[in-house]
Amino acid sequence: MTTLLHYFRWAFLFTAVGLALVFWLGWATTGTLAGALGFLLIGGVLAVLEISLSFDNAIVNAGKLREMTPAWQRRFLTWGIVIAVFGMRIVFPLAVVVVAADITPWHALVLAATRPAEYATIIGAAHLSIAAFGGAFLMMVALKYFFSESKDVHWIAHIESFMGRFSTVQGMELAIVLVVIMAFANILPESDVGTFLYAAMAGLLTYLVVEVGGHLLDARQGTVAVAAKGGLGAFLYLEVLDASFSFDGVIGAFALTQNLFLIAIGLGIGAFYVRSLTIMLVERQTLAQFRYLEHGAFWSILILSAIMFAQTIWHIPELVTGLLGAGFIALSVVSSLHYNRCEAARQAASGGDI
Repeated sequence: MTTLLHYFRWAFLFTAVGLALVFWLGWATTGTLAGALGFLLIGGVLAVLEISLSFDNAIVNAGKLREMTPAWQRRFLTWGIVIAVFGMRIVFPLAVVVVAADITPWHALVLAATRPAEYATIIGAAHLSIAAFGGAFLMMVALKYFFSESKDVHWIAHIESFMGRFSTVQGMELAIVLVVIMAFANILPESDVGTFLYAAMAGLLTYLVVEVGGHLLDARQGTVAVAAKGGLGAFLYLEVLDASFSFDGVIGAFALTQNLFLIAIGLGIGAFYVRSLTIMLVERQTLAQFRYLEHGAFWSILILSAIMFAQTIWHIPELVTGLLGAGFIALSVVSSLHYNRCEAARQAASGGDI
């Protein structure tokens, strides 16, 4: 049987290489041992931040990967990690600056390397758009799970069963997200409303395009049975989902350091652990063993989406976001273990009666 450490061997290797690069970067930037050690500490904190904010992402990924063919599973776990580390942790922050400052990608890279404070200011100015986009997309992801007609297991029973009654109402989750968007648009300063609405609508449109496009792409690959297992469409869905989860970590990282390369390495280390955790959840069939674990992940996503909307008005520390997400997942694990004990006791009692 594969040991737990086996799943994290690549994450451990990348951690060693990444921390060595962080130490070298700190030494090259500051020229002092204290500066290098400071970079090392921040790199470790960034990795922990990424893991805490993306733990629910690993659970959702594992649930989706179960429906995908082995070939597409391998593609997501190889190409996906490249896109996650280099795309979201390096290209995305650069792209934000390119659009916001209307400069070329090369100038954005030079700006990140030579004037990190100015670079961080531009990223910070784009926070409203990023939070609105991510909040809308993730809220759709979470509500789609709770309003699913095929969902017959409930963790927080009163709320989930109530939502389940409306699962046959088409567009219910879309209506709820639109209500939330309009509520925040009424609270925001008038100067921010246009930017907020544009970004939130873009988040909704992206979700709908990925949903519809995913079904069309998968259906074209073969029979309905093959399409049901997921292919290119499911791959794209997971990539967009990972990107939405990454927004909070990337933006939050600038509160710790303004060095783009330190952020990329630190968050990249965390991304490797999320990948390893995803593989472990799939191969060990952990979701089947913990009845409510997936529920906890989607509640965590719903909380994260609400926090991203709230961040358009108030500053909410990343520590709060991470603790709330981890808290829901931990509670779902406890509930699952309690359910398993009760089931074992019930089966033992029924067996004893025979």
